[in-house]
Amino acid sequence: MKRRAIVSVVGKDQVGIIAKVTTILAENQVNILDISQTILQDFFTMMMLVDVTDYQDLEGLQKHLTEIGNALNLNITLQLEEIFQAMHRV
Repeated sequence: MKRRAIVSVVGKDQVGIIAKVTTILAENQVNILDISQTILQDFFTMMMLVDVTDYQDLEGLQKHLTEIGNALNLNITLQLEEIFQAMHRV
């Protein structure tokens, strides 16, 4: 059974956001299944659906994402898909 997670990135637009975030995912063998990003004036948002079926250390991955987020002044979160859906159910 596949286990999926949502990675969300929010902050001021700047060069290299997508490259840096996706590099962390690639280095951790996390496959991106779907990606959406938009820029509204200087405000950047990105959401990715990722496959974490074989990935055990989600806390460690969140730590790496938080570190790059802090360095770039971005808010980056990682949530399992079922938790994300439960939190955003209308």
